[in-house]
This record gives sequence, C-alpha cells and structure tokens, in this order.
Amino acid sequence: MRRLVLALGSLVVSTAALAAPQFINVLTGGTSGVYYPLGVGLSQIYGKAMPDAKTSVQATKASVENLNLLQEGKGEVAFALGDSVSDAWKGNAEAGFKAPLKKLRAIAGIYSNYIQIIARADAGIKTLGDLKGKRVSVGAAKSGTELNTREILAAAGMSYKDMGKVEYLGYGESVELLKNRQIDATLQSSGLNAAFVKDLASSMDIVIVAIPEEVARKIPDAAYQPAVIPKGTYPKQDTDVPTVAIRNMLVTSEAVPEEVVYKMTRSMFENLPQLAAAHSAAKSIDRAGAAERLPIPLHPGAERYYKEVGVLK
Repeated sequence: MRRLVLALGSLVVSTAALAAPQFINVLTGGTSGVYYPLGVGLSQIYGKAMPDAKTSVQATKASVENLNLLQEGKGEVAFALGDSVSDAWKGNAEAGFKAPLKKLRAIAGIYSNYIQIIARADAGIKTLGDLKGKRVSVGAAKSGTELNTREILAAAGMSYKDMGKVEYLGYGESVELLKNRQIDATLQSSGLNAAFVKDLASSMDIVIVAIPEEVARKIPDAAYQPAVIPKGTYPKQDTDVPTVAIRNMLVTSEAVPEEVVYKMTRSMFENLPQLAAAHSAAKSIDRAGAAERLPIPLHPGAERYYKEVGVLK
C-alpha cells in the first residue's frame, strides 16, 4: 500500500509538471517607443500559436534592463539593440553588465533602429556641433539609447561635458520637456515613424539633426552603420537626413524550451503582416537575413526553424 501511495504521488507530481502552463513574458521598452507595440503584437501572435501558454507584455527601460532580466530568468523573450547584446555577452560593465550574460540566446535579427536627434526649431541647433552648451536628453541611464549617444558624441569629438545640461530620459519624458522648453534637444534610438517624434512634430516645429557619414564611419563598433531617415518620414521633413542605424534583435534565454522558441520563431515569421499592423517597423523584418551577423549563439529552437525553411543548412 505504501508503494502504491508513493507511486500515485509521483504520478500526480509528474502530471502537474506536465500540465504547468508555459509563461511567455515579452520584455519591451517605454510605451511611447516601437518595442512596446511590437511586443503587444508578438504577444497576441504567440497566444494564438500556443493557446496553452500564458503571455504578458512588460514595459521596461529597454535593451540593457531587458538583457539583465533575461539572464535572471524574469522574461522569456526581449527586444534589444545589437550593440547592447554584444556588450552583454562580453560583460561590459561600462554598458551596464556586471558579468558576461552567457544564458542569452538569439531568436532573430529584426528591424534597424535609427538614431534620431530631435531639436526644437527655435533652439538654434542645426548640426551635431550645435549641441554644445545645450540642454539635451540622452535616453534612460545606461539604456541602449544612452550607450548609442556616448558612441556618437565620441565619434564627433564630443562628450557630455560639452553639453549645458544632460537629462537621462526616455521618449515620453523627453517629448514633454521639449514641449515645455525645458530641454533643447533629445537623442533617441528608435524605428522610423516613431510615435514620439510625430507627437512632437504635431505640436511644434522641430529639426532632425544629421549625423554625417564621416562621423558614422568613426564609430568602432561594426553594429553601427550609416543610414538615412527618408524625407517625408515626419511632418514637414522635406529632405533625407543622414544618420546611424543599429539592428535590433529578439533575444531569449537558454532556459526557454526548444519547442517553445521554435513556435515563437515560426509564428512571428508566419504572421509578419499582423506584426506590421502593430507598428510599421516590422515591415523591414526579413527572414532571409534574420540569422546572419548575430553577436550571440542562436537558440536551438530558432535554429531548427531556420533549417526547416532553408535559411540555414
């Protein structure tokens, strides 16, 4: 009888473990940026593809926080900038990583973030050099955006010491300070057609400050590439604006089961039009190049999908 009770108890525990729901917490960024609406879109896609899973979306300070949360097991998938992922893998303390985050695994390289330097038209800022002495918001402290700001200023021969005042704020807070004329400009890393830029442009005249190609070429990290914000991207933007682009990634943890990551990868690529409806940045996600030039190993579940569709041999 004792053996029977133990056997039944073991069976109950095993059955409960098998029946335990899979949680998929999507780590994003601020609600005014691109990561958040894409995260909501992904969560909806995952929910349909895996009806037994419990999905959620978490607004965060974006790349650096997301990667640390993944390492700690506090999320299953996250958006992050490629340069931040590289820094996390190496354990770059200056970038916000106290030790190498070796649990990280890649799902896909997705769309590119464009560095967008937005200034009030009445602030007298037309070039990078004009930021000297001005009040500038550079992104949340040690966020991916703030790390981008440091790299770009350094390539232009500048630093925070050249600014009149530095604020460490994300999209929404920066827009409010610009509207209230409490700062003169903000540097933010985001997909094109960013809601925060359109919001600001609808209420005041703005200038999108160029990052010349010669400055972009001086940035040592290969993740940074010269790019252009096409004319017409934002209201009253009549010309192309040179800038820098950095590819975003979807990242997971080695702790997430292979089958789950396989389904997450497959369902995203099979539902790209739905994801693009959440935000137009998803229109540039390309399956053919999604597994290329990644700074960390692919998760076996993602690798399985790419081999299945012929992207990888």
